[in-house]
Amino acid sequence: MSDRVFVFDTTLRDGEQSPGATMNLDEKIRMARQLETLGVDIIEAGFPIASQGDFEAVQAICKAVGDVQVAGLCRTVIKDIDRCWQAVKEARNPRIHTFVATSDIHMKYKLNKSPEQVLDMAAKAVSHAAQYTSNVEFSAEDASRSDWDFLVKVFETAIAAGATTCNVPDTVGYTQPFEYYEMIQYLLGNIPNAGKAIFSVHCHNDLGLAVANSLAAIQAGARQVECTVSGIGERAGNAALEEVVMAINTRKELYNVETRIDTEQIYPSCRRLSQIIGQPIPPYKAIVGTNAFAHESGVHQDGVIKNRLTYEIMTPASIGRTGTDIVIGKHSGSHAVKKKAEELGYELDDEHLAMLFSAVKELADKKEQIYDEDVEAMILEKVYRRRDKFRLVDMSVFSGTGDVPPHAAVVMEFGSLGGEVDIRRISSFGEGSIDAVFKAIYGLVGVPAKLERYSVNAVTQGSDALGSVAVRIEHEGIKAVGRATDADVVRASALAMINALNRLEKTREEK
Repeated sequence: MSDRVFVFDTTLRDGEQSPGATMNLDEKIRMARQLETLGVDIIEAGFPIASQGDFEAVQAICKAVGDVQVAGLCRTVIKDIDRCWQAVKEARNPRIHTFVATSDIHMKYKLNKSPEQVLDMAAKAVSHAAQYTSNVEFSAEDASRSDWDFLVKVFETAIAAGATTCNVPDTVGYTQPFEYYEMIQYLLGNIPNAGKAIFSVHCHNDLGLAVANSLAAIQAGARQVECTVSGIGERAGNAALEEVVMAINTRKELYNVETRIDTEQIYPSCRRLSQIIGQPIPPYKAIVGTNAFAHESGVHQDGVIKNRLTYEIMTPASIGRTGTDIVIGKHSGSHAVKKKAEELGYELDDEHLAMLFSAVKELADKKEQIYDEDVEAMILEKVYRRRDKFRLVDMSVFSGTGDVPPHAAVVMEFGSLGGEVDIRRISSFGEGSIDAVFKAIYGLVGVPAKLERYSVNAVTQGSDALGSVAVRIEHEGIKAVGRATDADVVRASALAMINALNRLEKTREEK
């Protein structure tokens, strides 16, 4: 019988720290529900002490999901642990995840603590957390650069204090697979009470080895793997959930372990994340990229036609990837639209269904064929987009190559806490049509933000494809990301900028 490997997903905590991957509360809840559908065992929902927004998001996720465990991250500080428990306590199965650095460089330069002091911190923190719940995870930050014998002491102390999961992170993506394998085996063989805890691994991808290191650790005896959807995360990212799971599934005879992941929800989960954060799945991304099951070489095509196993080690269907052609169009009824939304993993009430149905009809008048990605983009843009302080009412753009420079006229609606609405208009010149639109919006809002990133991607194929625009702006030290989708790329750009400015305003108000 195969051993069970628990999948600990940190997309909503570590993954959200990836530049441009910030999510609002509604987006976090939708992603959490998708992770539950995917079958992850533990969702790390956030870092409750970090901000009021993080605290509220963790609380909301605990209420939104069912059987899946929900973890909050906290330092080995009593006030952190108390705050974490307040955030996760309403989950059906809450977990407190506390951590402290254990490498010489971190203890000396970051913590300014001796090894003995770190041991004491770990013991007190875990003991305090264990007063709230028996589901306590302890992490030795930068374990891969720590002294192995010191790690033995730290984990022995944590387990004795009540830790039921011990995490051995490769925090900076430094270790190598063979080295990590030896480390996990050494710890399991030398920690006297190792059998009382599940050992976990959390790998970063700085050297491109996060998945390889995670798999090596599983071979060595680790039985929890911490990862993110599409591998998003700080710097070069984390171990990609879909790659770890499909490696285990595809090579069962090597690993002899299993997860409870529903692999047919892998592609829908990656697509859901992509839609939420406004970053496309790279075409060469393993497992879920658009080229993962594409064959251009004649030799490959001939082989696949004769037998798919010649050049495919897994099927598109095994990860939930099916044809994108759908029958939704101008003649589709509301029942068909509702069914399509459900197939994409969205449960809509009557009000939201009416909004989607209206958007589908409007789009069907503009383009010949509507794809799954189009429907999902409309759900996120038309149904789930919150009513914000700034809203685009109308715009007109002129773009030319003659003596008259590109210019734009923009009409916006400004809301207030009292419910009053103010309509404002402005026109502006620019170096190009997008620049003119952005300058007009800046003029109306009164925020000359710095544009740090601007990207445009087609949601589907064809010249009539929806354009997905993502922007990142900065103003007075505050950064915000905005995303929008529209058949008109210039309008999508305006909507994305307004979305970013609304997020900037909300962050400023919270501060």
